[in-house]
Amino acid sequence: MTWNYAEGNVFSNSTGNFESLLAWVFKFLQQAPSKPVGFVAQYDAATQSISKDKVVSTDPPYYDNIGFADLSDFFYVWLRRALRPVFPELFATLAVPKAEELVATPYRHGSKEKAERFFLEGMKKALHNLAEQAHPAFPVTIYYAFKQSETKEGSTTSTGWETFLEAVIQAGFTIDGTWPLRTERSARSIGIGTNALASSVVLVCRRRPAQAESISRKEFQRQLRREMPEALEAMIGGSEGASPIAPVDLAQAAIGPGMAIYSQYEAVLNQDGSRMTVHDALILVNRAITEYLSPESGSFDADTQFCAAWFEQYGWKSGPFGEADVLARAKGTSVDGVAGAGVLEAGGGKVRLLRWKEYPQGWDPTRDDRTPVWEALHHMIRRLNEEGETAAGELLARMPEKGEPLRQLAYHLYTLCERAGKAEDARAYNELIGAWHAIVTASHEVGHKGESLELDL
Repeated sequence: MTWNYAEGNVFSNSTGNFESLLAWVFKFLQQAPSKPVGFVAQYDAATQSISKDKVVSTDPPYYDNIGFADLSDFFYVWLRRALRPVFPELFATLAVPKAEELVATPYRHGSKEKAERFFLEGMKKALHNLAEQAHPAFPVTIYYAFKQSETKEGSTTSTGWETFLEAVIQAGFTIDGTWPLRTERSARSIGIGTNALASSVVLVCRRRPAQAESISRKEFQRQLRREMPEALEAMIGGSEGASPIAPVDLAQAAIGPGMAIYSQYEAVLNQDGSRMTVHDALILVNRAITEYLSPESGSFDADTQFCAAWFEQYGWKSGPFGEADVLARAKGTSVDGVAGAGVLEAGGGKVRLLRWKEYPQGWDPTRDDRTPVWEALHHMIRRLNEEGETAAGELLARMPEKGEPLRQLAYHLYTLCERAGKAEDARAYNELIGAWHAIVTASHEVGHKGESLELDL
């Protein structure tokens, strides 16, 4: 076992020492709202009955992410030597029991396919048991932190997420929504230097009515087009003082309204009468997200549409002038015009988008006669990174009409960067959205006091 972080001396005064850890626990206990005495019991989730008429919130195993039983052996063998006389039943076996652990581990089951089948069937039984017993007046909340944004047409690399959703729906649940909940520390070992999820996602589930009907694929698509834009606007715009959902969490959170439509029916039927799979439903949900955030949606000027399309193909690298000219004409602008806006460098038969660090300081949108949303966004990023939220708010106050397009473009560019594996570029857009509520507040404090926040939120 190779540690990827330093482990401090627990008896020292450095980070991680015993006294400071104990102080953390003490501070929590002082603030903990629960007063009644709790109890802990261990049962098989597929056969237990203690959840009868209870409000249930559960954090199930994550497919094949972590083999807790295997990791537990590291501690179990030492605990067994010390505590077997005290708890003989807990330490009856030589190692931690593993056969019943509900994870998709190929070496235990003979193949990847058999491991997935074991996980699906076991999870379906456990969740069906919850659906049958949970209190009917309250939803069941299920925590899950498995990224689904990689679901693509023709292939998928997020089998665990799809398999889990399949189990939830087959167990008799309909998914009412998904709530991102900030549970993950950026400083945890798995998150350092990676584009890891900032949140866990809570699935809000209710038992599907026995008389649920089936609908066609076309009707499902119509409902997505009708209902997804409003749901996405509530997520990226924030509501009732809440901050917008961070781009890193949007793909996960946005499946809520999409899967709510899918899961409320007995089945969604393809043209040949077969049942639409969760995989196919996720593709359509992701397509609806992409269409909403696309620069072609009508919220963006021609220069921004050109920049977004060029960025998708070349990123910050140079590309042929001829290709740029053809693309610019198609978008209703020109390379010279975009270069004149100050966001692009053209010369020697090559065209390159400028990075935000290359934008000039002291930019004032009120004195710029050509200000595409692309330019405004990257000036905002520079101002936020170099001068902070208040300075970014001052800049937004000078162009409040661009608040909505700015946010929408940041989400779109984050998605492009994540798909291309450009974590550093993606981080800039994610951080802007993360600070958006504070930026808007600052813009009203310094720029246009007394006006409603609704315009920018």
